[in-house]
Amino acid sequence: MFAVRGSAAAFRPYAWIWFRTIMTPKDKNQKSAISKSDAVYRTLKRAILDQALAAGTKLPEDSIGERLGVSRTIVRQALARLNGEGLIELRPRKGACVAQPSLEDGRNIFAVRRALESLVVDSLIGKLTPQQIRQLKTHVEAEDNARVNNKATSIQLAGEFHVLLATLTENDVLSRYVTELVSRSSLILSLYGRPHSPDCAVSEHRELIAALAENDREKACALMEHHIDAITTRALLTKDSEKDFPDLLAAYAKEEGL
Repeated sequence: MFAVRGSAAAFRPYAWIWFRTIMTPKDKNQKSAISKSDAVYRTLKRAILDQALAAGTKLPEDSIGERLGVSRTIVRQALARLNGEGLIELRPRKGACVAQPSLEDGRNIFAVRRALESLVVDSLIGKLTPQQIRQLKTHVEAEDNARVNNKATSIQLAGEFHVLLATLTENDVLSRYVTELVSRSSLILSLYGRPHSPDCAVSEHRELIAALAENDREKACALMEHHIDAITTRALLTKDSEKDFPDLLAAYAKEEGL
């Protein structure tokens, strides 16, 4: 946001007013473009992970821009982020399409994720503050609440729990790779995953938090490895289909304010 040095804490409430005052039209336009790009990115990501956009689906910039009411430049920025997370493929002269990872890709992704998430847990032992423990518990409570009313949201929050753990290590490199692997794992599970109960994720996450709070390194690492192994075993081939770009973004776009 906006940082104020020294003893200017009392001034801080006025900082945002001051910032808006000096903001030029160009600044505002750039902020709006970034906001829209984020919304388009989230809309497409959710549609991909929910399989509303199936593997192999073409993602033409003009069609997406027209449907979401944004420019092709904004769509291109969102697609670049999704490509960085491995959720889509950008093909020269052919445009973008939803990625089609193989089961072998999935095995490799989960093998690397298992190693990195064990490193995350090992890095957090003895370093989490009471406030951070509460933050993790609050997140899992949100998972549990969504489990009853919105299964898709619960599964999304389950993935974000792992991203939150990585963020708490304050290791930007580790956090970035875990974030990418969680996205890729979500795509693998959406393509090949066997149906499962969100109850499993919630209970396993709570056990992991308890082990971290107790600074039990051995138990925490074992729980994480078991958790990732359980996710990996659900990777079963079900179907393989390819469709033209469908008009299925309206609901996702509405939730993102587009």
